[in-house]
Amino acid sequence: MNQNSFGQGQPHQNMQTGSISQQMNHGGHELFDVHEVLSTAIAGLNQKVILRPHVKDPELLNILDRQYAFAIDEYNITVECFKTGKDPSHPTSTYKMQQGNDFIYGMKPSQPKKPIQNANEISDELISGFLLGAAKASATAKTAAALETTNPVVRRVLADSIPNCIEMAYELSIYQNKHHYYQVPQLAQQDMQQLLNWYAPVQGQMMNKVQ
Repeated sequence: MNQNSFGQGQPHQNMQTGSISQQMNHGGHELFDVHEVLSTAIAGLNQKVILRPHVKDPELLNILDRQYAFAIDEYNITVECFKTGKDPSHPTSTYKMQQGNDFIYGMKPSQPKKPIQNANEISDELISGFLLGAAKASATAKTAAALETTNPVVRRVLADSIPNCIEMAYELSIYQNKHHYYQVPQLAQQDMQQLLNWYAPVQGQMMNKVQ
């Protein structure tokens, strides 16, 4: 849940010195994991800049530009709260894709995938795949960091930004699927139905403890 005030950014006491500082309100695991988050973000942003001149499809270019602008802002507020330990200048925004969420299911014959051997072979299929990989990597890094973060403000910023990475990845997977770059197989209807009915909701409440 995005919040205008993170509300929990109270300074914690350092057990060794007794001093209190929001700027130093970070644990060791948090420092390493947020470092990984920011490094991953920089790599993804740099990748977008490098790939942009090679994009041919206006739709993919629009996705790249919107995701780049959003990711830059998210990177900035993460750096801000990480360095100060305080609420950033504005809360985490919500990324919204501009296309529907219909997937094409089933497999069609296609050429086997293999690594390119020349930079001239770069295509919108490869570029959208790079962008998708970057979004997934960012979601993974932020999730790991949020689970290790002790600073309440940084934890909230990271946690709020994870759904945005998921939305970006989903947008890119839909784009790839629409252009048949990414095919989605399905199980046979009987097998699918069996798995859908594999679980049932729990009825009632927990039994009272025996006195």
